[in-house]
Amino acid sequence: MTQPLPTNRLRQTVDSGDVALGVLDNTYSPTLVEFYGDLGVDFVWLDFEHGGPDPWDAATVENLLRAADGTGTELLVRLPDTSPTLVRKALDLGVKNVFLPRVKTAEEVREAVKSGRFRYDGAAGDRGLAAPRARRWGLGENYVEASDEETLVGTTIETKEAVENIDAILDVPELGFVFIGPFDLSVSMGHPGEIDHPEVQEAVEAVRAAAVEADVTVGGLGFGMDDVNEKAESGYQILHVGSTTGAIQSVVQGWLEDFEGERS
Repeated sequence: MTQPLPTNRLRQTVDSGDVALGVLDNTYSPTLVEFYGDLGVDFVWLDFEHGGPDPWDAATVENLLRAADGTGTELLVRLPDTSPTLVRKALDLGVKNVFLPRVKTAEEVREAVKSGRFRYDGAAGDRGLAAPRARRWGLGENYVEASDEETLVGTTIETKEAVENIDAILDVPELGFVFIGPFDLSVSMGHPGEIDHPEVQEAVEAVRAAAVEADVTVGGLGFGMDDVNEKAESGYQILHVGSTTGAIQSVVQGWLEDFEGERS
């Protein structure tokens, strides 16, 4: 007995022209992924580049996916490198939205995007055809077509070289989105941590403008809701609004500051 495969709600949101809002969960907790879904976020960002479990740990990743599947949200997974093998592994586990770190050239982006598709740019793709969890272990209907239609493979733009090659990167067929990373970009441009440096801001704006012009979805970090709203108005469609640790820090510090008694 076959069954329909789940649609990608994040892709539906951006394809319809709407803005997707998400939270970075840096605790990598299925409970919190589930809770964020109940709260109504469009996606939960899991950053496997700077922390978290080993992305090859299938059981751990599957539990995070189950938490998202059960509450109507999507996972947005940043992989620790651009390996096509790792892209295929994540997608076979059931991740529908992955993005690549620290790319420099259009060719490495193309290779990764192609690895996530069965058909690519009018020819054969480089996805492996098996019966993994993404296929519901062989029970999923129209797996090849549905997977190609629903999968998003994007890339972070966070190196000086990627900015210089942005037009070629945006021209990669089936590129799902570009996510602008100002912190690593500031390092690459020689101004570590200075995300407001004029050169960094100029590069960020150049990427945003080029992506909007090329009709490629743009993602980025929000620094408070005023910034999120401004970015949404300027064409960003995938926006991070905060993190688990950031939210906890704000609330707990507020509790402590409001305490009227004495503490040692």
